[in-house]
This record gives sequence, structure tokens and C-alpha cells, in this order.
Amino acid sequence: MKIGSEEHKERFCRDFITSHCRFEPKTLTWPELDEAALDRLRAIPFWQEVLYTERRAGAIVDAYAQTIADPLVHEAVALQGFEEARHAELLRQMVGRYSISADERPLDEPLGPDLHRAFADFGYGECLDSFLGFGVFKIARRSAFLPEPLFEIFDMLMREETRHIVFFINWMAWHQAALGKIPGWLRGANAARYYARAIARLLATVRRGQRANDGKDFSATQASVFLEGFTLRGLIEECCAEHERRMRDFDANLLRPRFLPRLARMALAGLCLPNGIRIAGQGQA
Repeated sequence: MKIGSEEHKERFCRDFITSHCRFEPKTLTWPELDEAALDRLRAIPFWQEVLYTERRAGAIVDAYAQTIADPLVHEAVALQGFEEARHAELLRQMVGRYSISADERPLDEPLGPDLHRAFADFGYGECLDSFLGFGVFKIARRSAFLPEPLFEIFDMLMREETRHIVFFINWMAWHQAALGKIPGWLRGANAARYYARAIARLLATVRRGQRANDGKDFSATQASVFLEGFTLRGLIEECCAEHERRMRDFDANLLRPRFLPRLARMALAGLCLPNGIRIAGQGQA
């Protein structure tokens, strides 16, 4: 299958559209939580930022969908906008049900005149967030940080985020190839530039979340269960393993995000010193 071809477009759009799952956030089976679980859930400092991010994601995707002339691509991108808005509604339901402190601040950040760039920035940011989220989600679930029924609800979001990044990577490759704007050998450098901006935005989000939490040290309080035995190497290994596992669910002919897994494997190699001795705190190889 030639990247940028009509067949490529049909495959990644049809795969995305037919894999859409119908559900209403308010009708999900939300579990009752005991005080310990409620304390851990409420202590997570980033709910306000996550809710804002999902709301803004829906606005970006909806706005970009209106600029797309191709009917099939328009349908797929509009569906993603619906799913992003549904993610925000799911978080809104959770915040209200469990009395989590997370005010909805206005969407006052302008999208800018270049909606294509806004959509691309969002897509690469979602690739970064998903790759890291795969590992964190698995570790948190394994540690029973929250009750399993709540993880089952969150896993619905994780599956949709996985669909989103596969769709985005294929859309970006199709768009660049079809228009001939960027030579194939430059696409990696172009992706690296977008990922660098995504990392900067993620760090800014973390800082805002820490300020919103009034400087409380989440890792030293409610997250002790989650962080028991935590190592940077272990997190990166889980991110890579979960990324590979989740990618198996997709058509083998479709492209997958590859930049971050490759970067992660390089980081894993760098976490080991000569003679098989790992960095301080990582133990013996």
C-alpha cells in the first residue's frame, strides 16, 4: 500500500470510523469508592488541567474538521472531535460524582489562524501523552491504586486515545505525501520538531498542576502505593511494552507511532553504564 494513496486514505479512515464505540458517560457503571480510594483520586493534582486539555482538544479538532474538503477525512476527523468532547464529559461526570476539586476554566487560549498546525500540534501531543499514559496506567492498575471498575472506565479512554494516535500518524503521513510538501527523508525531523513542542507543553501542564495543588507533594502522600518499587527504567519499559501490545489491535498495513518507542529504547540503553551496572538507584544488571 502506497502511503498517500487513495487506498491508504480509505483504510485509515474506515478503520477509525468502524471502530468507534458508542457509550454515554453519565450511564456508565461508576463504582462506589471507599474513603481511601476517594482520597487517592482527589489527591491527583492534574484533574483540572486534564479536563481543560480534553475540552480544548475537542475545540481544536472540531475547528479543523470544518476546513477539510475530503468527505471521508472530514467524517473521520469530526468523529474524533466528538470523542474528544466525550472524554471531557466523562471527566466532568467523574469530577461531579466524586467531588473532585477541578474548576472548568474558560478556553481562553486562541487556536490561532493556522488550524492545520494547531491540529498537528495537538496530534503529536496526544502521541506523547498516550505513550507515557500507557506505562503509568499499567503500573497504577497493577498496584490497585484505584478499584478495578474505575480502571475499566479509564481503559475505554485509553483505547480511544490509541485509535486517535494511529489515525493521526496515518493522516499526517497521507497529508504530507498527498500534497508533496515534505520529502520523506525530512518527515522524521519534522516530527521531532513537533514532539519537542509537545514535551514543552506537557512540562508546562505539570507545573500548572503542581501550583493548583498548592505545592503538596502528591508522590509522598496518597501515591505511596503507586510508587512502591518505582524506577525510571521500569516506567520506560512498561511504556514500550504497553505501546507494542496496544498497537497489535490495528491493521498491519497501517502506520504506527515509532518515534517515541525508538527514543525510549535509546533511553533504556543510556540507563545502563558499562559492565552492566545501571545508574544509581537502579540496582545491578
